[in-house]
Amino acid sequence: MTAARQCWQVYLRGVRAFVRQPAYLGMTLVQPIIWLLLFGALFKSVARIPGFDSGSYIDFLTPGVVVMLAVFSAGWTGMGFIEDINGGVMDRMLASPVWRGALNAGTVAYGALTVVVQTAVIVLLGLALGANYRGGTVGVLLLILLAALLGTTFASLSNGVAMLARQRETLIGAVTFVQLPLTFLSAALMQRNLVPAWIRTVSKFNPVNWAVEAGRSAAMQKIDWGLVGSRIGLLVALALLSAAFATRAFSKYQRSL
Repeated sequence: MTAARQCWQVYLRGVRAFVRQPAYLGMTLVQPIIWLLLFGALFKSVARIPGFDSGSYIDFLTPGVVVMLAVFSAGWTGMGFIEDINGGVMDRMLASPVWRGALNAGTVAYGALTVVVQTAVIVLLGLALGANYRGGTVGVLLLILLAALLGTTFASLSNGVAMLARQRETLIGAVTFVQLPLTFLSAALMQRNLVPAWIRTVSKFNPVNWAVEAGRSAAMQKIDWGLVGSRIGLLVALALLSAAFATRAFSKYQRSL
């Protein structure tokens, strides 16, 4: 079986599990609605702060919520591997001639699909709330791509940590430790020029901020192709490094058996 075929089979396994869980499917669709409505109502007065460039907080917030959900959704991808480890499924898969990278790539593709579905829901809801997608269809597609790339990175990292830790509690602690700090150290909820200088400095090295700023430039403004292209390049490089980390984690897990 080719590597592509192996990735496809792992991806289908995740999709089937997703479809067979109506409650999880419902939460996946409802969660972005709650976040956009909640944060939109809570922080709408931010648009009246002197120095805030965007006239509408919904315009500003929509890409931020897209990226936040990508991080939060993809961060839990590794839970599936921990379930496989506890159920003995992982050991059986690793005893087969399957390419280790396919195990990660298939689950990451499934996680990216979840991010794309949630992003589509947010985009449509934002449109209903009056968001102005100045970047047009191309800008929205770029926003979806950026969210998927960021989700891919965090899904691979989650898989790698899961294989090394093998415990739900450790993965939960690791994911919780990075999710909120990375979100608040970005321009997801507040414009960069209105935050402390040290946060602006840190945000330059924050992949969440890369995705937020590029997504906002693509979808809500006239597209800055230099900014968007450079951020896509950085996120692709980070996604490849994360995938390599996850693949090596399989080998380390297998050697420890």
